[in-house]
Amino acid sequence: MVSMQGEFCRRAWVVTAGKSSGWLGSRLAGLLLVLALHAGVFYGLWRARLLPAPTDETALFVNFIAPPEEKKTPEPQRPPEPQPKPKPRPIEPPPARQLVAETPVTAPADFVAPAPPPKAEPIQPPVAAAPAPTAAPAPVATTPLPTGPVALSSELSVVCPHHPDQRYPVMSKRLEEAGRVLVQVELSETGQITSAQVQSSSGFVRLDNAALAAVRTWRCTPAIRNGQPVRASALQSFKFELQGN
Repeated sequence: MVSMQGEFCRRAWVVTAGKSSGWLGSRLAGLLLVLALHAGVFYGLWRARLLPAPTDETALFVNFIAPPEEKKTPEPQRPPEPQPKPKPRPIEPPPARQLVAETPVTAPADFVAPAPPPKAEPIQPPVAAAPAPTAAPAPVATTPLPTGPVALSSELSVVCPHHPDQRYPVMSKRLEEAGRVLVQVELSETGQITSAQVQSSSGFVRLDNAALAAVRTWRCTPAIRNGQPVRASALQSFKFELQGN
């Protein structure tokens, strides 16, 4: 019995040892294969490092030639369109200021006709027997001429056919000066103005001087009394009025 058990154990150990030796053999073969592969790889790397690097290197230079650019024909420049010039705004002139001169038209002065001379008495023929002395003719009655200037009943503009209007001073317009000037004028026997003075002022010296300067340019006809030209005096008013006032 013991021998049989011993035999069985021996066979079992042999089988087990055989299996173990087979497994170890396969493991050892695989390990050797792996080591051989690694050795081959390391040998290849080591051989690659020992090889000298190539000395003759061929450099290739490549020039990239760009295609020729198309020349664009420049478009002809158009002349700039002329800009329309702005139309100047019409400058509205300031409203004209009319100068109104008070020159009412009145009837001319009544001239006194010279009185007819008295008729001379007829001379009676002397008696042949006793001649009588010749009677002297009666003196002719005449009207004495006035010694001073005759005052005209109308304004001076009536006897002055050429009487330009007075000029409104520019400074008086700017300062809005207005008023009425009454001027006393004396005429000579020839109708010329010998003197002119302000009788009633407008309150502004410029307006008074403008009235005097205007009346001195007038041309008048002489005043007639008893058929003869005489000196005369008259009044003339000048009104300076701004338009719109």
